Amino acid sequence: EVQLVESGGDLVQPGGSLRLSCAASGLSFSTTVMLWVRQAPGKGLEWISAINSVHNGGASASFADSVEGRFAISRDDAESFVYLQMDSVAPEDTAVYYCTDGLNWGQGTQVTISS
Repeated sequence: EVQLVESGGDLVQPGGSLRLSCAASGLSFSTTVMLWVRQAPGKGLEWISAINSVHNGGASASFADSVEGRFAISRDDAESFVYLQMDSVAPEDTAVYYCTDGLNWGQGTQVTISS
């Protein structure tokens, strides 16, 4: 059974930073493309970042325009974790953040940006 467990969500002031983590199990993590998706209050799902596997794309990353230059994604294949480093956060980054392999989803972690 595939399990994805996100953590790291918090209440942060605008301009601050936080790091989200996603622990994966039950899948061939090192060969899996991993994604972060968010859902802001009252809005639909928004893809924000993806990271390729090391073997199939050299762990290359891509980002939505809304987070390009502020967020970074990384992976630890030895521990089966994917991370989302969020810098210069703004109120519009407030959302529930999910990690997914495209088929399986975690329960999400709440990020709130407010002063």
